[in-house]
Amino acid sequence: MMAKRRKKRKFKSVEFKLSARQMKSLKNYCAARKTTPTKLIKMRIRDYTENFSKEVDKKYYATSNQLTMFDEDELKDKTPNMFE
Repeated sequence: MMAKRRKKRKFKSVEFKLSARQMKSLKNYCAARKTTPTKLIKMRIRDYTENFSKEVDKKYYATSNQLTMFDEDELKDKTPNMFE
């Protein structure tokens, strides 16, 4: 009897840069906890990578107030003018 073949998993890579100090800190923490940096990072972002694959709850969306916080028109209206 032939064994059933599993479907191949597709993986995506993510890159980011750390300063020398941040990398040293990460390595020291991982050595103390007896884990690897990759395992630590995956463990910390697991909530974001597994819970939102289909839909994101409304409480996580940015509100309209947050989106217009730094618009130039908004700043002009709220900035006090000392000559008025």
